[in-house]
Amino acid sequence: MKLDLHIGDTRWRIACDAARAPRTLAALSATLPAALQLHTPKIAGQHIYWHAPFVEDAEGGVDVMEAQPGAFLYWPARQFLELIFAPLQAETAEVTLLGQIEGGLPELQALGLRLREQHGRRLFSGSLTHAETAPPVSAAASPLPADLVAIRQRLWSASPADIETLLASRATMHPAGPLFLAESEARILHELLWWVRGGLATEEARVSRRIAAVACNKAATRLRDFCHLGESAAAIFALEAAFGREEIPLAELTDEAILCAGRLAAWLDLRIPWSAVNEAARSTLDEAGTEATAP
Repeated sequence: MKLDLHIGDTRWRIACDAARAPRTLAALSATLPAALQLHTPKIAGQHIYWHAPFVEDAEGGVDVMEAQPGAFLYWPARQFLELIFAPLQAETAEVTLLGQIEGGLPELQALGLRLREQHGRRLFSGSLTHAETAPPVSAAASPLPADLVAIRQRLWSASPADIETLLASRATMHPAGPLFLAESEARILHELLWWVRGGLATEEARVSRRIAAVACNKAATRLRDFCHLGESAAAIFALEAAFGREEIPLAELTDEAILCAGRLAAWLDLRIPWSAVNEAARSTLDEAGTEATAP
């Protein structure tokens, strides 16, 4: 299977190994064509990624540090699809290797550097499509209530309006304080829901439901009361209520909640100028160190 990634006027052809990761590639294929927004990493620093609109476990697990420049992979615990453009810094994770770009590595490296510098200042949008005509895939009907499915669809179609309101605020420590806190809360919820998902086969269902509900309540309360993101919080409160309804299938609900929390975190992450923030922190810490050692 071959895919085309379009960012601006540049196209990358990605050759995928269907025999290596058939389950993950089938899930990816079913979501195409897909619009996407690129993110810059905060730690490893040498890849570009976008949020995957599906939930899958690691398949043929590979240590992420084994991924070479040009590799295309899926990172389950983060729910990212990624392209590596240079050797990674120290990182620990099991990922699914999906394929490799066919040329264009210098252009990918240049894109990665631009993304790192301009993330949060502008959006890097693009699309991922099949390179060849692919047979249509009919989406399976969801066993979840329509109102829950609608929450996920709204989050995936557009950024919640309350994020824009927050970004326009110039109250004390706004927008940075609530923006960083909100992104952290959504990301931690996403991670906790993955943790719940990993225990579904061995944990009692009532315990898993309770853990997930508490995690949703904590995140939603912080989003509403500390960050003033009422619309975003309402979506998470709805997930909390759903986890308390035993007639809703738990496995499918957990995946739906993961998709919602991860997408919310992604919208918030897109608005943070990580490189500028890091440079400001370095500068401030260097100045503080100089002042502390001054005679």
